[in-house]
Amino acid sequence: MKIMKITVRQGEIQKARDEALVVNFFFSGSASVKLSGATAAVDKALGGALRRVLNSGDFRGEKNRLVLLYPEGHFPAKRVLLMGLGKQADFDLEVARQVAGTAARKLQNLGVTSASTVLHGAGAGGLDVEVAAQALAEGSMLSCYRFDEYRSGDNNKSTLQQLTVIEHDKRRLAPLRRGIRCGSQIATGVCLARDLCNHPGNTATPSYLATRARSIARRTGLRCRILDEAAMRKLGMGALLGVSAGSAEPARFIVLEHGIVAGKTRRRPLVFVGKGVTFDSGGISIKSSGGMGDMKFDMCGAAAVIGAMQAVAEIGVSQPVVGIVPATENLLDGKSVKPGDVLKTMSGKTIEIDNTDAEGRLILADALTYAQRYKPAGIVDLATLTGACVVALGEHASGLMSNDDDLVAKVEAAAAVTAEKVWRLPMWPEYREQIKSPVADMKNTGGRNGGAITAAALLAEFVGSTPWVHLDIAGTAWTSKTRPYIPRGGVGVGVRLLVELARRWGSRKT
Repeated sequence: MKIMKITVRQGEIQKARDEALVVNFFFSGSASVKLSGATAAVDKALGGALRRVLNSGDFRGEKNRLVLLYPEGHFPAKRVLLMGLGKQADFDLEVARQVAGTAARKLQNLGVTSASTVLHGAGAGGLDVEVAAQALAEGSMLSCYRFDEYRSGDNNKSTLQQLTVIEHDKRRLAPLRRGIRCGSQIATGVCLARDLCNHPGNTATPSYLATRARSIARRTGLRCRILDEAAMRKLGMGALLGVSAGSAEPARFIVLEHGIVAGKTRRRPLVFVGKGVTFDSGGISIKSSGGMGDMKFDMCGAAAVIGAMQAVAEIGVSQPVVGIVPATENLLDGKSVKPGDVLKTMSGKTIEIDNTDAEGRLILADALTYAQRYKPAGIVDLATLTGACVVALGEHASGLMSNDDDLVAKVEAAAAVTAEKVWRLPMWPEYREQIKSPVADMKNTGGRNGGAITAAALLAEFVGSTPWVHLDIAGTAWTSKTRPYIPRGGVGVGVRLLVELARRWGSRKT
């Protein structure tokens, strides 16, 4: 994973000696174009070239549209990229991310390795300087993400390595630098999560996730605890071990702690739990072969938690946070759990196995029980849990289910900032009826109807009265379509949301 370096410098952008400059323009439907700020300065240096483009009507500043010009000796840079910001009334934080990402990806595709840019939206766009800078860093870095580790001939592709934000006003430099630093740390956490998601199952095993987590902890100051199967057995994690029984790869239970000091931590922590099924064949209730390769993405919840914990540590969030990842494969052999089997969970509750392909809720049951040890202020779990959620909400929103309206409001507020859409589904008592078992405390499926909700109903049995939110990211965790700052493959969904939630909680903005 090659990480772009973003720096801040005071000066005038038309004097920058980079391979390219990026300036911006809000949409204008008027025949009379008015330029201001850095865009006007660059236009003047170009002898009115930007104004001529705008007056032609070929480009009016539409969102995510851009025009490439060549200065031809007017100033040191080799290229000028004019970026459309869309309508000023529609401009917001997400548009700032998108336009930064669109510009950065265009530069990278041109083979540009170093560029300078203005800040998007901190003037006429109405955004706070620090917030706009964070959005610029996130959009730029995330759009240029590539996963080429397994391509023998593509490692020589040029990447946008250096981006300099040029700011004329000295008073804006400090908040600009803070925003760039924070956005870079968050984007690096998202890129880490994407890497973990995109690795094939024969690389990203449970042991691999544990090794990466331990390495991250050493580098960032997180505390890391890895439980092997013997330790899980001692704790009574029968659900997790039942899923793992069919695999030659041993399960691992990963715990990362930020700001937890025994006997000294006054604030109750937030706990993030991520489903870590590193490959899901479905077990004996085997999946169809079509698309089974995508089941390497069944650990995207785990990847989000690990990426978020790295960012939380690097930013230095004041709120104590714990990340928990139950990691296993779901394969099949003579030792695999079978339909009709009954597993005893860490909580002591029992689950009848109705379908071995409903394994995510089993490993989360033990993880949620373990999370209670921290007496958390709230728990958020992320899981690629159900196809039913994909049918209900598609690829644009994660399903949200919860036992606590206040925590829901906090998560929704964080999601609004990060533009990681969530949609709440009900948790009425009737859904609990669907997972009743004649032989155990519950069964692990509730039939086709309301499948995303009945899965959450099972999880709710293991959180007690602790405020809890479940995010079903089955539809949002990976994509086959390229978007402004999201390439194909693992999205890293949830990382920014979790970090924003922890930051807001720590600063008491929630």
